[in-house]
Amino acid sequence: MTETTLRFERLGRIGRIVLDRPKALNALTLEQVHAMHPHLDLWAADPDVALVVIEGAGERAFCAGGDIKRLYSAAIGGESDYLTAFYRDEYRFNRRIKTLPKPYVALIDGITMGGGVGVSVHGRYRVATERTLFAMPETGIGFYPDVGASFMLSRLPGAIGRYLGMTGARLGPADTLHVGIATHYVDSGKIESLRAALAGAESDADVAAILARFSSDPGPTALDGERALIDRCFAHDRLDDVLAALDAETDPFAAETLAVLRRHSPLLVAITFEMIRRAASLSFDECLRMEYRLSQVVARAPDFAEGVRALLIDRDNRPAWNPATLADVTPSQVLAPFETVPAAGDLTF
Repeated sequence: MTETTLRFERLGRIGRIVLDRPKALNALTLEQVHAMHPHLDLWAADPDVALVVIEGAGERAFCAGGDIKRLYSAAIGGESDYLTAFYRDEYRFNRRIKTLPKPYVALIDGITMGGGVGVSVHGRYRVATERTLFAMPETGIGFYPDVGASFMLSRLPGAIGRYLGMTGARLGPADTLHVGIATHYVDSGKIESLRAALAGAESDADVAAILARFSSDPGPTALDGERALIDRCFAHDRLDDVLAALDAETDPFAAETLAVLRRHSPLLVAITFEMIRRAASLSFDECLRMEYRLSQVVARAPDFAEGVRALLIDRDNRPAWNPATLADVTPSQVLAPFETVPAAGDLTF
């Protein structure tokens, strides 16, 4: 499978990975994770490789997320070993990207969501284009932003990370650059030239200089006018206070945001709030271990199967969440997944 869905190439000083499932928006599979991890290890030790570049095939997506339908099949089919292996090995790969001693450049040209965030945002450089569309939409399918997203979201400016994680809001290129998710903006028409220039890089400083030379201004942000409201409402330490603050605002954006939160899985909105709140004081490894604990409960829980069914399988867009509303979620339901040690043990590296 990986022979037809992944390409590994050497381009001058670049070790290049191409996610090659364009019809599936380059959705990430466990087999791809297993193939990419050893390549990073080899390139990290190879003195002829100065940097790693990862990109997606086609013009629509960098990587639209994990292979959700395969995970859904495993969840409803009771494939416990697969659910354990997928999240364990994906998170270990995310950590390998984070700890890579050489520049890791993700060309996030197109849709970048879920698992695609995990194979991009932890690298040293993330290059957006005019086609970039970033989101962590997991609460809408009964899951939570994972792949190390708790670490990243909790460290974005103000309370924007909580807003993004809980609502699944989509960001264009200017906003991804503005909040620090992307490090550079390059027009998609210049990507080929950028890649060719990077192939001649001899050092980390060369990589930084080349990216700076190709970068340009993506223009005005879409969210800038709402940042004060987001920070004001989402900064509270209790979810009930966040909801009350949104309800008290007169800006239509607040009402729209509140409607989104009420439409998504109530339990997973609450878990996501708690996860990002905790992540602010945790290390990257501790965040991954926390997320792994959550994965082993949430991936087997009713809301995940129901959310995927409603949005991606039957497409009736009418998930029957349990609990049904945010008011029905109890503190014990939120806290239990954080304290449940997986049957296979906690995540190790």
